This record gives sequence, C-alpha cells and structure tokens, in this order.
Amino acid sequence: VAKDLGLQLTALMEHGVHITDRGRTQYFTLHGKTGHLVTAERIDREQLCRLVEKCVLRCELIVEGEM
Repeated sequence: VAKDLGLQLTALMEHGVHITDRGRTQYFTLHGKTGHLVTAERIDREQLCRLVEKCVLRCELIVEGEM
C-alpha cells in the first residue's frame, strides 16, 4: 500500500492510513512494519459466499490528512 501510494512507511503511519471493511468482521489490515495489505483473520469462502460463484470482499483505504 505504501508503495502504491508513493509513500515511505513512516509517512503512511503519519497520515493515519487504515483499512475499513463493510460488515462486522475486519478481514484486512496493514502490516505495521512493511505497509503490506494482509488478511487479519482466516477467510472462509464457503461461509461468506455460499451460493455465489464470484466471491468479492470489498474494503476501503482511508487516508487522514493532506497528501
């Protein structure tokens, strides 16, 4: 994420960047030392998308402050 935004890791944390998911469960997070987008917990496709062929999890990246 830091690389895609063209920021150093320290700048990523200074801007208050965080990930939000729809729903109650937070599936994704930013790794504090690398700035990579990682899974926050196990994702069970059968539980989330039982009868749907194409399973999509959406999340948003929020950046606080000016860039």
